[in-house]
Amino acid sequence: MTSTNRPTILLLAGHWLGAWAWDEVLAHLPADHARAVAMTLPGLDPDDRGRTTRTLDDQVHAIRDAIAAHGDEPAVLVAHSGANAPVTLLLDRHPDLVTRVIWVDSGPVADGSVLAPDLPVGVDELPLPPFDDLARQASLEGLSDDVLKRFGERAVPEPGPVLRQAVALSNDARRGVPTTLVCCSISGAQVQALVQAGHPMFAEVGTLADLDIIDLPTGHWPMWSRPRDLADVILSAAAKTA
Repeated sequence: MTSTNRPTILLLAGHWLGAWAWDEVLAHLPADHARAVAMTLPGLDPDDRGRTTRTLDDQVHAIRDAIAAHGDEPAVLVAHSGANAPVTLLLDRHPDLVTRVIWVDSGPVADGSVLAPDLPVGVDELPLPPFDDLARQASLEGLSDDVLKRFGERAVPEPGPVLRQAVALSNDARRGVPTTLVCCSISGAQVQALVQAGHPMFAEVGTLADLDIIDLPTGHWPMWSRPRDLADVILSAAAKTA
């Protein structure tokens, strides 16, 4: 099968990250897979002078534009961590344009969710916290000192409007899009237990009609700790709906 028969794979990293975060994963994808594209979401381009005003809606529009730019055919979306909010919104608004969503140590958010509800209105942006603080929020397992240094140097503060905007969902068709959960810092068994327990963070997972769960044990940033393995998982999941 040639690359033109394959769906576009759009890679979206979480908070503070741009397209550069996927460089090592892209290096492990086949050379003929020309339709794997890493995106920098609006608000995370350090050269964008208006980036602190960017919203979740801006990010959704950018993802929609990226799909249009690659033939306007259903794409595979790979969403890491905090990319879950714009990708959930894209699924709600355009479920027909997504052939599969692959959540990387992440998952869909529920209606009304706000990424940082306690962020004061006057705060324009949220910078990457010190790594000691970050480690209390998410696992840094598998990240070398060099990787952490690069993370700290290249991280872009997250725009305040993105963190304060509530996710408004209305289209149940989003739940029918084939879904793969790649579980890294917590296992698939733990995710399933949290779903069964009714944990609000995993409420949407329990509503998905077509769900695969894959364990890739490592920290919260597998694109750096296990890039080859993550590339293999992405290609395998994408092939199921190609």
